[in-house]
Amino acid sequence: MTAQPSRPTPQIAGTVASLMPRAKAELAELVAFRSVADPAQFPPSECRAAADWVADALRAEDFQDVSVFDTPDGSQSVYGYLPGPEGAPTVLLYAHYDVQPPLDPAGWLTPPFELTEREDGRWYGRGAADCKGGFIMHLLALRALKANGGVPVGVKVIAEGSEEQGTGGLERYAEAHPELLAADAIVIGDAGNFRAGLPTVTATLRGMTMVRVTLETLRGNLHSGLFGGAAPDALAALIRLLDSLRGEDGSTTVDGLDAEGAWQGLEYPEEDFRGDAKVLDGVELIGHGTVGDRLWARPAVTVMGIDCPPVVGATPSVHATARAQISLRVPPGQDAAEATKLLTAHLEAHAPWGARVSVEQVGQGQPFRADVTSPAYTSMADALGAAYPGQEMQIAGMGGSIPLCNTLAALYPSAEILLIGLSEPEAQIHAVNESVSPDELERMSVAEALFLLNYADSARG
Repeated sequence: MTAQPSRPTPQIAGTVASLMPRAKAELAELVAFRSVADPAQFPPSECRAAADWVADALRAEDFQDVSVFDTPDGSQSVYGYLPGPEGAPTVLLYAHYDVQPPLDPAGWLTPPFELTEREDGRWYGRGAADCKGGFIMHLLALRALKANGGVPVGVKVIAEGSEEQGTGGLERYAEAHPELLAADAIVIGDAGNFRAGLPTVTATLRGMTMVRVTLETLRGNLHSGLFGGAAPDALAALIRLLDSLRGEDGSTTVDGLDAEGAWQGLEYPEEDFRGDAKVLDGVELIGHGTVGDRLWARPAVTVMGIDCPPVVGATPSVHATARAQISLRVPPGQDAAEATKLLTAHLEAHAPWGARVSVEQVGQGQPFRADVTSPAYTSMADALGAAYPGQEMQIAGMGGSIPLCNTLAALYPSAEILLIGLSEPEAQIHAVNESVSPDELERMSVAEALFLLNYADSARG
């Protein structure tokens, strides 16, 4: 069914433009919360304060049944419901308020938890794009609709509190309370455009499994002068084990795991990728095939961290134990649980010198593939074309994971799921100096408002 034209585009766009100063101030308040959902790094009170802020923002927009509720992983999610006209469809809007750790504070040119506009016009701060900006995008879209005739659909909002940790709290809560997030269409505001100015929906997501592997070789550290050369060093064993996860070209090599998938959608020119990823001159990309193959259709292993003595203060010792945290991105068509089994078996089989191996799973999420032929995608294509004059909606993949998507698809098989957002390459999400383009925030907010209008029209037939 074809969506009706986006007739009120100028009015919606004008309203969103007028609301941008308020949006910047609110995003600054939200970014200021150090809402990293890891109590080993920041106190849980930071996440709770951010959740309360989100709840207050929903109440101010006349949402009903607003609640901050605990999920099984110990985090908090925020829910609210805004009733629509009688007989209108219901749309669920998703974002998450938790963020990645800031990494090295010295690498930030401005404070990570202080939203700062720099000379390039972008707004910098942890979570500005991923995904506190996504929540502000939802607010802007709803406010623009309220100022121009009202919100034409019922709206549910869910803001997650531990998405970045991959601990699955909201997924398990939704499975236990399936009525809470039921909707006709679901807009996940945690993706982004292929690049700034090119409107894009994300059709596929890689899943993820995360494990910690510990190697033990000795009862305690030994003097390297007295025992080095014969005593098995756990840190050296770990380095060899981690190296077994990659081929000579850097591609992922986990025993039994298919690593030759092919991407059929929008291509990513290698030179563009090198620029976006800020690859140093003379350094090769890893893997083989197209960039799209490697990012969106194949598994990818990453060593996230290693427990070992720092260089400063290191002693001449043979190490008794060493530990690493590993993530494995799993493409659509593969099962994350099976990938976890294969990764665990690989680590156990490849430990050198008979080192004792223990593997602990700390996170997992399934990959996702959307149905881009659904009526909601027609409504979104029209909305994005209106918000980005002269451009057509593009369909791309995303190498990251949003585990909730598969849970929602299983719980609500008739719901249409769309992924949009603010995380284009210049945003540098998960890295130092994360930022959001205010132009992207403005246009994507317009697009979301127009989508809700179009979707309501399509539901009326």
